[in-house]
Amino acid sequence: MKILENKIVIVTGGSGLLGKEMIRDINGKGGIAINADINIDDVTGNEQFKCDITKRDSIVDVIEKIVERYGRIDGLVNNAYPRTDDWGKIFEDIPSDSWRKNVDMQMNTVFDFCQVVLDQMKKQQSGSIVNIASIYGVVGNDLTIYEGTKITTAAAYSAIKGGIINFSRYLASYYGRQNIRVNCVSPGGIFDKQDPVFVNNYEKKVPMNRMGTPEDIAPPVSFLLSDEARYITGQNLIVDGGWTAI
Repeated sequence: MKILENKIVIVTGGSGLLGKEMIRDINGKGGIAINADINIDDVTGNEQFKCDITKRDSIVDVIEKIVERYGRIDGLVNNAYPRTDDWGKIFEDIPSDSWRKNVDMQMNTVFDFCQVVLDQMKKQQSGSIVNIASIYGVVGNDLTIYEGTKITTAAAYSAIKGGIINFSRYLASYYGRQNIRVNCVSPGGIFDKQDPVFVNNYEKKVPMNRMGTPEDIAPPVSFLLSDEARYITGQNLIVDGGWTAI
């Protein structure tokens, strides 16, 4: 069954690790996935648009072009993950300006993209938004999994993802009467060739005994975009192999 048959869905950061799989899964389920990413050649194709999500004008321009070409926007996945070069410094060493810039780049851009897209969805009286959050927007960090590695976790990440989760609840309550749904998907740790020590530490704590993969995350996103989830809004679907269950 093609649960996204002919649905026009924008995926921000569609050139990244998770984004590529979301694009593939949406297309495989009958949708038309549009990649909005800064890492795209200047020449746009039918299903990809160069977009700097940190610039409101770029977002507006891309949305106007998509509506002009396709006539509507059925879905949006806020997946892009811009960050500063000093991302991941230990808490004591984080410059205040860096904190502010990352909040602006990651959380405030979700506001901008949602606001612009929701203007179109309101005209249609339909649409579905999925914001990508994280288990670290729900629970505190287990810092023991980083022991013996050079990996750390960014303090701003928890604040940003927690904010996105509750912002999504606000949008769900605000736009429900317009037949627009807004949900989150919160992945657990995703394997990306990290330090084997970290991977081992992480997997020992997961009930399913492994890190997640992009293939684990994309189908739940597609489900929430689809009409099969037509009565689901304001929810945070945690996809973490059971990490937050214990």
